[in-house]
Amino acid sequence: MVTLQVVTVPGCVECRRFEEWWKVNSAQFPNVKFEEINALEQKGQELVFKYSIFSSPGLIINGDLFSTGGVNTEKLAAKLKEL
Repeated sequence: MVTLQVVTVPGCVECRRFEEWWKVNSAQFPNVKFEEINALEQKGQELVFKYSIFSSPGLIINGDLFSTGGVNTEKLAAKLKEL
């Protein structure tokens, strides 16, 4: 099982763009446990500080920071498929 945590901020355009991509493509990744975390809540704040996330969304895969800001969905898909 792969864990994908997405740290988002309300009103974030890039977050919304990623969420829409995930809704369309998530079926390709049945082994991925998806968790969206609001950066303004306590758990989100802890992750922001732990991983130095300065732009959203912040993507964390199995405890490792994958990306922040605009998401390169091709690289993300390749990473999730290899795990």
